[in-house]
Amino acid sequence: MSHPLPSGSSHPTTRVLAMLELLQANHRMRGGELARRLGVDERTVRRYAARLEDLGVPVVAERGRHGGYRLMPGYKLPPLMLTDDEATAVVLGLLAGRRIGLPAQATESALAKVQRVLPAALRDRVQALRDTLEFTLAVRDPAAPDTGAVLTLAAAARERRRVRLRYRSWRDAETERDLDPYGLVFHSGRWYVTGHDHRSGEIRTFRVDRVVSAEPGTARFEVPGGVDPVQHVTRSLARVPYAHEVEVLLETTLDQARRRVPATTATLTEQDGGVVMNARAERLDGMARMLAGLGFPFVVRRPAELRGHIQDLARTLEEQARR
Repeated sequence: MSHPLPSGSSHPTTRVLAMLELLQANHRMRGGELARRLGVDERTVRRYAARLEDLGVPVVAERGRHGGYRLMPGYKLPPLMLTDDEATAVVLGLLAGRRIGLPAQATESALAKVQRVLPAALRDRVQALRDTLEFTLAVRDPAAPDTGAVLTLAAAARERRRVRLRYRSWRDAETERDLDPYGLVFHSGRWYVTGHDHRSGEIRTFRVDRVVSAEPGTARFEVPGGVDPVQHVTRSLARVPYAHEVEVLLETTLDQARRRVPATTATLTEQDGGVVMNARAERLDGMARMLAGLGFPFVVRRPAELRGHIQDLARTLEEQARR
C-alpha cells in the first residue's frame, strides 16, 4: 500500500532523500508514481534524479511509455559519516537508553544498526567504548514503556488532541478513559503523562509503562494557563497513598524473581549477587506478607520499620503453628 510523503517534508533536500528511500525500497518505480508519492510533478522528479546522480547515487532512468527509475544493481548506501564526537554522542545516548526507561530491544537493535554502517576504524573505537563503559545507574527494563504509546501521547500533546487511553493500575485493574495529554515527563527512571482525565474530571498523572493502548481521537483541547506538567507529576507522586519506599535484596536469580514478582508491582535489578527489589507500598504489613510468600531468602534495606512487620508476621505464624 502506498503512502504520500508527509506534509511536513516540503524541503527539496528532504524530498530528494525521500526519493532515494523509495527507490531503495522498490525495485523500479514509474515517474508518475514517484511524482504522486513525493507530491511534485514528473519534471521535478527528473530534476531530483539528476541531483541524486550529482551526489554519486547511480539512478537509471528508463525512457519510453513504460519507463521509470531504478537504482543501479548492487548499489548500497555509503558508510554513515559521523565525526568521532557525533558517533560517541549517539552511542552514549543508546547505551544510556536502557538506564532511563527505554525498551532494551529497541536500543540494542538501533545500536547494532549504527555500528554496522560506521567506517571500520570508528566502529572499532565505538566497540571499545561499549566493552569498557560501566554505569552506576541500573537498567530499568520493567519500567520501559511501549514505544507506540510514547509516540502517540507525544503527538497528541503537541497537536492538543484527545486520546482514548486503556490503562492498567498498580492493582492490575484495567480501565478506559479519555485523556487530554498536557505533556510527557521523565522522572526518577519512569515515564509519566499528565493531563485532564475525563473519567475523573481532574488533572491526573499516569505511568506510561502501564498504558495498554492509546488511540488518538478527533476532539481538540486547550491547556489551561499555569499548568506545568513537571510540577504536577512531582506533586502527584509526593501525594500517593502508598508512599513507603521499599528496597529489599532477594537472594535469588533475576529470572526466578521475575516469575514471582509482577513487573507492575516492583522494579527488579540484578545486583550484589542477588536481585534488588524496589517498590512502593501502601501498607508495610502487606509488604511483609508478600515477601514471606515469595519463598526467597531476603535482606531488608529500607525502611527499617518493615523489619518489625516481618517479625510480627513471624510471631503470628508461630502462634498458628502451635494451635
